[in-house]
Amino acid sequence: MSDHPDPDRLEALEKRIKAAKVGKAEPSGQGGIAQTEMAWRMVVEMCSGLGIGFGIGYGLDALFGTLPIFMVVFTLLGLVAGVRVMMRSAAEMNEKRAAAEASRTKEGR
Repeated sequence: MSDHPDPDRLEALEKRIKAAKVGKAEPSGQGGIAQTEMAWRMVVEMCSGLGIGFGIGYGLDALFGTLPIFMVVFTLLGLVAGVRVMMRSAAEMNEKRAAAEASRTKEGR
């Protein structure tokens, strides 16, 4: 082995590194942390809808002394409300992603 590196090989290596960096995709602006936060937000929204519906139903059943009919009805209504809020959050996330991709595409032109 020689003490001095081959300049042709170093130049070829630099070109390959530059080509790999150019071809590498840019991050979308939402990393794994932001996606995890959004997933937890959706879980909390779903559980809170169920919990609030259950609480209202249980309270009405205790107040009126009825069978757990209000608890079942309001728990189902809480489920529906949780799903609606979760879908709204997903739509918001998709709109942000589409806006980021559009701005990235616009800058690239």
